[in-house]
Amino acid sequence: MLRSGVDFAFARVWGRIELEPHSPYALDARVRKRTQMSQVAIVTDSTASIPEKLIESLNIHRAPYYIHRGRQVLRDLVTLQREAFYRWLPTADELPQTASPGPGDYVELYERLAEEEGVREIASIHMTSKGSGAFQAATIAASALREKLPDLHIEVIDTLNVSMCQGWMVIEAARAALEEQSLSEIVERVKEMIPVTSMIQTADTLKYLYMGGRIGRAKHLVGSLLQIRPLIGMQEGIIVPLGQARSRSKAYQMMVDMVESAVGPGGKVKIAYVHAAAQEETEKIRDLVEQRLTTVESLVAELSPALGVHTGPGTAGLCFFPVPA
Repeated sequence: MLRSGVDFAFARVWGRIELEPHSPYALDARVRKRTQMSQVAIVTDSTASIPEKLIESLNIHRAPYYIHRGRQVLRDLVTLQREAFYRWLPTADELPQTASPGPGDYVELYERLAEEEGVREIASIHMTSKGSGAFQAATIAASALREKLPDLHIEVIDTLNVSMCQGWMVIEAARAALEEQSLSEIVERVKEMIPVTSMIQTADTLKYLYMGGRIGRAKHLVGSLLQIRPLIGMQEGIIVPLGQARSRSKAYQMMVDMVESAVGPGGKVKIAYVHAAAQEETEKIRDLVEQRLTTVESLVAELSPALGVHTGPGTAGLCFFPVPA
């Protein structure tokens, strides 16, 4: 989906995060020293809504998306931050365009890891290739470096997902890297997660997805938004409708029903509650989840501008995967 070398991307999640004091995430910063180096470097892009503390403690490397707002070219969460963006977005006459990092961005990142940090193996993990050009750009970059850096081995992975679904795969890969698992073991772990990691979200409107051309197979829901709260997810890398409810509270109940159906009654999950300028809504979802499921790990993440431009403020949902008993 490259347009003249630039991908007008689907969306990106990143965010302000709150960690539970009892969460295993809170241990990462204490257990892992920032100077600790793993044999395999983990690279992703800014569409993965990974808490900043985990980015640091797990030594994750990321490339930011671009946001074209009029004549401005901004970088996701570098020169454009969430709070100001979500204040401005409802007033916009037209949506900004988003673009994935290009091959040159990934070449620069891969080269830096190899030349400055002595990295010889990289797992590069990206959002769905059916909605963004990040995977394609990273693949081109990896191919371009084969002759220049023949000792550098790069595996580029298409998660067929986005948001903290992508983020969970990156987190699990980074933990495996710190445990000194091999590149092939890390790639296998991520690929095992792809079919079982799911996103469910809802909003008061789908107009932002519609305006951005990223509505997928949920386009038919746009016309009846005054009466319903649509639930959407991703299947095989494309946005799909999952259902609809008459209120947010009923939509949240349906979310929990879907998670329970996926993991079984009382099942164990790792779960991220994601939102766009709607943190209070994630608390409502979390209360319902914790009544019925065993949460092994949880976090709250706010979508970055590159994803929020497509979802719009008010979006709330979750990304999860089952944990074997």
